[in-house]
Amino acid sequence: MLLKKALSCLILLFPLILFAQKVNIKGRILEQDSVSPAIGASVSLLSTVNNAYIRGQQTGNNGNFDIQEVDPGTYNLQVTYIGFKTYTRNNFVVAPGKDIDLGTIPLAEEGELISEVVVQGKLPDLQIGIDKKTFDVSQSMVSVGGSAQDLLGNVPTLQVESDGSISLRGSSSVRFLVDGKESAMAGSDINAFLQSLPADAISKVEIITNPSSKYDAEGQSGIINIILKKNARLGLNGSVNASGGSYENANAGITLNYRDGKMNYFGNYNFSRRNSLGDGFSDNVDYINGVITDLSPRTLSNEESKRLGYNNTIRLGADYYMNEKTSLSLTTNLSLRDNERGNDINYSYWNVPGLGSSSFRNSLQHEDDLGIDAQLDFKRTLKREGEEISANISFGYDTEDGVNDFHQTFANGNADLKRVNNTSESGKNWNMQLDYVLPLGENHKFEAGYRSILRYSDESQYSEELDSLTQQFLPDYRITNDFDMASTVHALYANYQRQLTKKLGVQLGLRAEQANLNTNIYSHDLENPSIIKNDKGELDYFRLYPSVFLSYSVGEGQGDKVQLSYSRRVQRPRGWQVNPFIDVSDVQNYRQGNPNLLPEDIHATELSFSKFYEKWNFISSVFYRRVNDQTQPVIYDEDLISDIVGDRTNVTYMKWENASDLDAMGFELITKVNLTNWWDVTGNANLSHITFHPKDGLGLVGRESFNWNANLTTNVKFTPTFSAQVRGDYRSGMKTMQGEMNPMKGVDVALKKDLFKNKASLMLNVRDAFNTRKFSMHNYLPNRETQFSHRWMRRMITLSFTYRFGLQNFGRKDNEQNGQDMEDMGGQQF
Repeated sequence: MLLKKALSCLILLFPLILFAQKVNIKGRILEQDSVSPAIGASVSLLSTVNNAYIRGQQTGNNGNFDIQEVDPGTYNLQVTYIGFKTYTRNNFVVAPGKDIDLGTIPLAEEGELISEVVVQGKLPDLQIGIDKKTFDVSQSMVSVGGSAQDLLGNVPTLQVESDGSISLRGSSSVRFLVDGKESAMAGSDINAFLQSLPADAISKVEIITNPSSKYDAEGQSGIINIILKKNARLGLNGSVNASGGSYENANAGITLNYRDGKMNYFGNYNFSRRNSLGDGFSDNVDYINGVITDLSPRTLSNEESKRLGYNNTIRLGADYYMNEKTSLSLTTNLSLRDNERGNDINYSYWNVPGLGSSSFRNSLQHEDDLGIDAQLDFKRTLKREGEEISANISFGYDTEDGVNDFHQTFANGNADLKRVNNTSESGKNWNMQLDYVLPLGENHKFEAGYRSILRYSDESQYSEELDSLTQQFLPDYRITNDFDMASTVHALYANYQRQLTKKLGVQLGLRAEQANLNTNIYSHDLENPSIIKNDKGELDYFRLYPSVFLSYSVGEGQGDKVQLSYSRRVQRPRGWQVNPFIDVSDVQNYRQGNPNLLPEDIHATELSFSKFYEKWNFISSVFYRRVNDQTQPVIYDEDLISDIVGDRTNVTYMKWENASDLDAMGFELITKVNLTNWWDVTGNANLSHITFHPKDGLGLVGRESFNWNANLTTNVKFTPTFSAQVRGDYRSGMKTMQGEMNPMKGVDVALKKDLFKNKASLMLNVRDAFNTRKFSMHNYLPNRETQFSHRWMRRMITLSFTYRFGLQNFGRKDNEQNGQDMEDMGGQQF
């Protein structure tokens, strides 16, 4: 009985005994002068096995810290503070039941080396990996108050095309990821998603021009991975921002982060009212006996466009550090978009039967969009140092419902044309991924993984046209239909990386993918509309995607190296490219997808050289890309859609085709020069030569084109708290399969003033300061010559204010040199 009672008491008191064993650790962190407190320094207890974070705290306003209830054991104690050397105390023993007072710990300054660190907050800060470049864009001044689309257009090697799409090295066939995964919130229109995502929400942009087998094989010119901001500082911190600009544009947002012990909570909300005014013109002229005469049918149009969107984006998440080896993260994103797009088009006609001399067309499109996704990430460090397993599962859902109204009136008294299109889109997206990393020695490892991507989409369009006799809207079954698409990709990959010698490294990879694309088109039989026809399409293929990387160090610096790489890739048809709905938003220019498109087969080789001097750094690359079955729109005469346009002439019709095979070779240079400690210049240039080899039966001829683009960004720091940024870009003209694009140029300017001891910033920026960014193109067809010009956004002026609160790691050295917060950046910078 006594033994039982003793055991019972022991069990009851066991939690108290354990609690009594826990220890409190306190101390004070000072700067080198042993007087000034190090406010916001990070004090961390790390695992002695792999230096994984276990417990920690940031110092308060007096430099004090007090870490409560630490389990007994042996740790590595580390103190980090921007501008000062890291303080480390290895094998720090915490004995049970005895609190520890470390007293004062002075930190040594970094010395002269810190003056060579790049001024933070200026585009671009760059890290170089064996297969990617990472640009820190969190403080891009010329993009503040804008969208992700605006920001990406200011990243070296990227350009914004006339339709708002982003191109990499001249190709818009690029794969977009958000935090390393496909975002279902984007739905089938990645351009609309980029326009709704605030630039202020983005921390970094990874550009992977020749991805290894670890990454998705999709993307002709590579992968663009958008990394959203997520703080991990201890304590409560965050920021609020607000912007206002031309055409009643406005943005506002708040970011919060709280970390205490094993939990890290983060979230942000952004609202934007984005109003873009554009303009353009088109000119279609038919040949008569191979030449243009005074009798040639001709249509000239001038367009004024307006795109107004109200966007709400919410991001919530939490990280749970279960122990020193295991972490779990849950993130959710919600996007609510309300968009209106209006176009006013004035047409003038010459020698076009039945249309008179002119007409006016007004169109208004209203869309309500909803996008939501959730991601669960798991990471576990295993026995070996560096050995880990990670898993991800994510689900996304998006919907888009819209109404398009078209009304066209003719000067000759012809009956008005009125049409109403009701459209609906919905999509689901599943991503399941498992990755494993096995270190085999120093600078020697093996990676393997599995991934499945499941996409399902349903798009429908119901069109009604006004009957001129009855003045009633009647169904137009020619362009009323449903389109369903199911796409699945299952992939296995293996990657082997080894440092063969002190200077030579190799990485070999192989990715195996099984892909399926199934489509169903439901349409009405025009003879008997009550009969629904179903046309099925199926694409099923298995491919192997090898990748090889060789890296040779040519200097003592980490970034001084030569890299040679090869990879095989694929560009699968996108939703709007295979959707057979005919776009009738412009009655002179029709557009249609092609459900029979084949995936592009891409082989890419790249040789790059990077060199980092004290004040001058550069990366240069020579690349070659072979694309089989390249996908692009082909312009035809109106004969192919005679059932829709009737006997009308001078109409163009564009359809997506596997138009050609393509050879592209070029040279790229990214360089930065720190002229002084207050002035730096970053430049980027791309030169390429493209050869088109057209497919038979499309009426196309082979062509060659040499083109180039360049941009230059300069940052000037007038005082520690007042700076400016100017960026200019130029893109040369280039030949296409059926014509040529004209040159385009633009300049962006920004001024920034830090306030309230660097806790706030006031910024003024002007995008396209001289209103010169206008896309224009000239096409030469067998029976027609067309040209058009379009500007999707006019000059934009924005005034923004940001206030940061909580502990922000404002070190004294950081304040003196940068006047703002500075994130820790691993890897090589310039």
